[in-house]
Amino acid sequence: MRTIDLDSLEIFRAVVAEGGVIRAAGKLHRVQSNVTTRIQQLEERLGHKLFHRQGRTLALAPAGHKLLPYAERLLRLADEAESELRSDLPLGAFRLGSLESTAGSRLAPVLSRFHKLYPGVVVELVTGTTGALLKRVNAFEVEAAFVSEPFSATGLHTLSVFDEELVLITARSVASVVRPAELAGSTLIGFAHGCSYRRLLEQWLGKGGFAPGRSLEFASYQAMIACVAAGTGFAIVPVSVLKALRATADVRQHALPARIRANHTHLVWRGTPSVALARLIEMMSKP
Repeated sequence: MRTIDLDSLEIFRAVVAEGGVIRAAGKLHRVQSNVTTRIQQLEERLGHKLFHRQGRTLALAPAGHKLLPYAERLLRLADEAESELRSDLPLGAFRLGSLESTAGSRLAPVLSRFHKLYPGVVVELVTGTTGALLKRVNAFEVEAAFVSEPFSATGLHTLSVFDEELVLITARSVASVVRPAELAGSTLIGFAHGCSYRRLLEQWLGKGGFAPGRSLEFASYQAMIACVAAGTGFAIVPVSVLKALRATADVRQHALPARIRANHTHLVWRGTPSVALARLIEMMSKP
């Protein structure tokens, strides 16, 4: 039976983070030869090269990319186990993923309350589309993520946490949009593919026999809404985001069919939750 000791994983993670053995040795207060030997021993134990040398730096080999999320997870669990034995409260870093819309309109009071209850936890928030966040959860790059419907939750645990109302927005000069065909000649404005809201909008447009000839992709709702307000095109957004950004007066809102309008945000995670995640789940499960 092969085992990987935590010290070797900590050295491996430090070499990745520092981009080389010399800086990793300094950070870990070890001699350079010891770090090099431990990496070589780890590679021999696993039967794979973990790094490629590029000049004076080291780059992760495919096997290194596979090992890194497991190393992060095992080291986190070790820290968590020690913290749990020392204290009844969760401690340390807690990596959480979120949609841009959820982070901007829903999470401030949630994270504020969580911080008051568990001040020893440092929340590291990562934003992205539903598709990108699900990949991060499955790769253990984040412990959990807030994602929107529709999504596939194969192998994941889910908890519905927020109800959202989605609306179509256009420039104020557009009087009414009832059917997709009325958007002919307009540009779709949204996040990159992988966004659940964009997927719903494209499905509605497709069923109406209309496909936008052009699309513009942005990384923030502020940019999207400003572009729509300027008359560049149309987008789909949660009403909560318009209110949070105080942008309700900048654009015109158009009702979408009920099957699209009513949406839910879910917290998703894989495997047994950490102590910090278990506390967040418990907190958000209460009415």
